Amino acid sequence: MNAILSKQLNRVRLALSFTTRLPVGQQLDYSPTEMHAALVYFPLAGLLLASLLSLLFLLAQPLAGIEVTAVLLLIASLLMTGALHEDGLADSFDGFYGGFETQRKLEIMKDSRIGTYGSAALLLALLLKLMLLIQLAQQQLLIPALLIGYSLSRALAVTHAQDLPYVSAPGKSKSDPLAKPLSLPLLACLLGFGLSGLLVAMIGWSLPVVVALVVLVAVVAVRWCLKHWMHKHIQGFTGDCLGAAQQFQELWIYIVLLAVANLGYWLPVVTELPSGVAG
Repeated sequence: MNAILSKQLNRVRLALSFTTRLPVGQQLDYSPTEMHAALVYFPLAGLLLASLLSLLFLLAQPLAGIEVTAVLLLIASLLMTGALHEDGLADSFDGFYGGFETQRKLEIMKDSRIGTYGSAALLLALLLKLMLLIQLAQQQLLIPALLIGYSLSRALAVTHAQDLPYVSAPGKSKSDPLAKPLSLPLLACLLGFGLSGLLVAMIGWSLPVVVALVVLVAVVAVRWCLKHWMHKHIQGFTGDCLGAAQQFQELWIYIVLLAVANLGYWLPVVTELPSGVAG
């Protein structure tokens, strides 16, 4: 039993080391096989990030106000992840729209420099995220939105390996462990962890089941669009593509949650939050 727990803890640490800059300790047992199995914990890494951002929001918002705190959350998120997914978003746009042939698109995506398409996409994505965080905070929905967005978007990004080929050169990328599809048991675990944020929101913030279903339908639809977007441009996926997919899904989740709140379909329980927070 101790050996099983130790192996799973190592995989959690591997997931954190891959997706964040958070300290995970020394002597990680790394191998391509172990890293591949650690993919199922990517949503839990997102849930941890969302929890840390939620704590920052609770501490800073009463002192600095919603707008300033939203900027601090954005900065903290970029620092904790090393802008991993944002980098993928920028590289994907540079490659997809800066080249004509598939090989040229891949070459551009591997270039460490950022171009016009990538700069524009990154700027607009960060601006949109900032505005969404502010609006969600004003609706007293920021914390559940973070929990849902950070966990579910990471799970969905990983699933693109199930039905798209990996097109980067093997052995030359940090994302090589993402190349293979997950087995059905591991895929079930990944999706289960990805739904954890929704479950927490349903329990702690009275997220209606109907709204949860709307979110799921919405993200599945976007996943379908992203899959065809990747296939159209490079006939597969790279690690950068998965970063872009995560960013698209996270933003889309925030938009859907804000829309259902504005339509009056989700009136969260706010008495559990400390006095003076939000609003």
